[in-house]
Amino acid sequence: MAVAVVGSINCDVIVYVERLPRPGETLLASACRLGLGGKGANQAVAARRLGSAVSLIGRVGDDAFGQAVLGELRRFALDTTLVAVDRGGATGMAMIHVGADGENTIAIVAGGNGALGKAELDEGRAALQAARVLLLQLEVPLATSLAAAAVVRAAGGLAILDPAPAPAGGLAGEVLAAIDILTPNETETAALTGVLPRSADDGVAAARALRARGAGTAIVKLGARGAAFSGPSGEGFQPAFPVAAIDSVAAGDCFNGALAHLLARGSSSLADAVRYAAAAGALSTTRMGAADAAPSSIEVERLLSGHTA
Repeated sequence: MAVAVVGSINCDVIVYVERLPRPGETLLASACRLGLGGKGANQAVAARRLGSAVSLIGRVGDDAFGQAVLGELRRFALDTTLVAVDRGGATGMAMIHVGADGENTIAIVAGGNGALGKAELDEGRAALQAARVLLLQLEVPLATSLAAAAVVRAAGGLAILDPAPAPAGGLAGEVLAAIDILTPNETETAALTGVLPRSADDGVAAARALRARGAGTAIVKLGARGAAFSGPSGEGFQPAFPVAAIDSVAAGDCFNGALAHLLARGSSSLADAVRYAAAAGALSTTRMGAADAAPSSIEVERLLSGHTA
């Protein structure tokens, strides 16, 4: 079950507030914490905690934050051999507000993530060629992600792209054709299609629209409503699992990590993979933090066994 991740590694600064601040407003926070983050790192941890062998290709700065996140990656049993250290560079940072309802806003400083490129891919070529599934995001240069996808797909693997943050001009058809599965959330779907999905039917229609634009398979993550999907083998909607959510920061990344984990096993349908991913994403909202919120396989199976399809 080899999964490769080419993506961002950040130090997260998470601030917990009663509600998200309005423009120009100052709020008192109830707590603040530092932790491992970045969509690449979060997805790698999620897949690893579920039992996949994971190769993470990334870049951090030669600073205190970089040393801290490398230590955190190792704590989660991730090999950091393919994480380059940018001498004299800075580690990526994310500033996150989390409201009492679990919703969040995030601002990112790229740091070393913005310099991830050919040298790191060359170093990690063997891991890419061995991967059954590759996880990608847009917190590192798009050209780097597409180059990694080409290596994995040429070796028979699948490439999954989380289009976050969504580019203002959307994604060209040739970009969508260069990956296998696209997994936007509601706001990213709106940026890519011009329509904000608000229901299960909207989600399925959006997934179809993304396929018409070039995506082989599209999974539209609708947060607390669930996830819609459309692919060559069929389409459908997976309702959200009912949980007591307190922090949604890691939900989308845990969804993608779990999706990759199950698909790497090679015996699951798209519908089953989406259901498994939805369960993992739901569980992540029941605890604080980003990487720390990733559930174990036992926890996911327990949730699934209590909610028969």
